[in-house]
Amino acid sequence: MRAILFLTVSLFALFAFNAALTAADASLNSLTKAEAKDGWRLLFDGKSLDQWRGYKKETLPDGWKVQDDGSFCRTGGGDIVTKEQFDSFDLMIEWKISPGGNSGIFYRATEAHGAIYESAPEMQVLDNTKHGDGKNPKTSAGANYALIPPPKDVTKPAGEWNQARLLVDGQRVEHWLNGEKLLEYTLGSPEWTELVKGSKFAGWSDYGKALKGHLGLQDHGDQVWYRNVKIRTPADVAEAKKKAKK
Repeated sequence: MRAILFLTVSLFALFAFNAALTAADASLNSLTKAEAKDGWRLLFDGKSLDQWRGYKKETLPDGWKVQDDGSFCRTGGGDIVTKEQFDSFDLMIEWKISPGGNSGIFYRATEAHGAIYESAPEMQVLDNTKHGDGKNPKTSAGANYALIPPPKDVTKPAGEWNQARLLVDGQRVEHWLNGEKLLEYTLGSPEWTELVKGSKFAGWSDYGKALKGHLGLQDHGDQVWYRNVKIRTPADVAEAKKKAKK
């Protein structure tokens, strides 16, 4: 069953999204009363990464560290994933990248393969100005990596915070960046299937097909920082509504 809140972003939700951009520094890694009421929860509390582990590992790689500024940073160690798996969800996450840096946000990742990108679609994280991938819209920041380009570059310069939003409702997906909806697509649709067939993913039989999986953050060899990682699922929303009625 599709959750009512997903993928038709109301004007109220869009207002809240933009407000979060301006209030981010004042309320790092915390929920407002309104967010808690709407079913949001944290995947990072600013102190520990106990909800994360290494891809195909039981523990967190040493190269991912919580920073004094309330973020966590990749300095090495491989890709990381959430311990929990998700099907439909609404994710908000802030990122900043080092000059020339590259990373990515994966979803519905399985661990049946050697690399996370063999199964999981990716929302690209990139310094569009100095990294070579920024020259191709399909591999620029906010893209459905190597498949669907954003219509324009809405990123902030390297070293500044960007707020991404990734909404997945069944097979339908939206990418948002800094308050703007960049693209939408439907996993498994004829259009999606043709795009995959014409891409580097053509030989990977499981690519984009999992109905549930881990969220992942990419180690691409560059420094990248994340903070304010918040998620809500249909179950979270239902539970919040139940509590509100008591």
